[in-house]
Amino acid sequence: MLRVSQLAALLFAFIFSCAALAQDYYGAIAYSPSTGADGWANDHRSQEAAERAALAACSSHANDCRSLFWFKNACGTLAMNPAVKAGWGWGKTQALADGEAMKACRKQAKGCKIKRQLCTAGAR
Repeated sequence: MLRVSQLAALLFAFIFSCAALAQDYYGAIAYSPSTGADGWANDHRSQEAAERAALAACSSHANDCRSLFWFKNACGTLAMNPAVKAGWGWGKTQALADGEAMKACRKQAKGCKIKRQLCTAGAR
C-alpha cells in the first residue's frame, strides 16, 4: 500500500509541474508619443495586468502614456528614432521581435534604433 501512495504522490507532482510549465505569460510595452518615455512589464498572468503595469511604469515619466502593444509567451521590442517616431513588434524570439520593430519604425522615419527589448518566461 505504501508504494501506491508514493506512486500517487509522484504522479500528482508530475501533473502539477506540467501544469505550471503550461502557464501563459504576458508582457506589454507602453509609450509616450510626446517624450518617447516607455514602460514595460513581463511575466504577468493576464494581458490586462501586463498592460496596467507597463502603463504605470511609463506614467511615472510622462503624462500621455498609452499602452502600445502586448504579447503572450513571446518577445517584444520597441524601436525609435531621435524624432520620437516609434515602431514595435513581437515574435517567438527576440530576433523576430527586433526585426518587426525595426521594419515598422523604418516605415515612418530614418535613424531607428532599438530602445526596449523583453521576453516573457514562456518564450524562453
